[in-house]
Amino acid sequence: MVSRKIVEEFEKLPTSNVSDALDRFRIKGGLEGIVPIIEGVRIAGTAFTVRFIPASQVELKPWVTYIDKAQPGDVVVIDNGGRTYCTVWGGLLSARAKEIGIKGTVIDGVCRDVDVIKALRYPVFSRGRFMMTGKDRVQLAGLNEPVNIANVLVKPGDIIVADDNGVVVVPQEKAEEVLEAALEIYEKESEILEEVKKGVPLAEARAKYGYGELQRPKATAGQSQQK
Repeated sequence: MVSRKIVEEFEKLPTSNVSDALDRFRIKGGLEGIVPIIEGVRIAGTAFTVRFIPASQVELKPWVTYIDKAQPGDVVVIDNGGRTYCTVWGGLLSARAKEIGIKGTVIDGVCRDVDVIKALRYPVFSRGRFMMTGKDRVQLAGLNEPVNIANVLVKPGDIIVADDNGVVVVPQEKAEEVLEAALEIYEKESEILEEVKKGVPLAEARAKYGYGELQRPKATAGQSQQK
């Protein structure tokens, strides 16, 4: 289980720096096509995963409300198979999630009740918005199991970081290493920015801090000796 302190540190970092840090370990973490419904929010939390499948056309099952199983500090991550013809998240879920301390929701699919989501300032990241209900179109198939979101594996407890740039997933077993790398990248990019503000040409500032290598794997001691 990832410590709360590590999650809090991730929340301070832009997703761009976290993504570059994942590149250093050759981990694909960016959720392509998943974008914010409201802008100006940055979240980090542990994944509480939900999976939907197409509803049975023979036996209609009750619509399951799962939100109270999530814990404060979680991010609800919903695998709806990228479906855009029906929603699996809306205003009622957003209101309850905010009330119990859920950090936000990430959907491989769409949401609705955008007016309510915006009024609540509840962070939702999805493939878009559409009003048609998921009831009788999809059904709950699993909770807190590995899911596929935008062709990225997300496991319960993985760290979800999201902002205006989108959403990135950090495998919990690599959290400390990725955080250390992301902090280093953030610091060096901040130093480059300060150099530019002083009038230093961007190419020169980038070269000084090794900008082009920040996302690359670091050479081991053995590799360094061979060069």
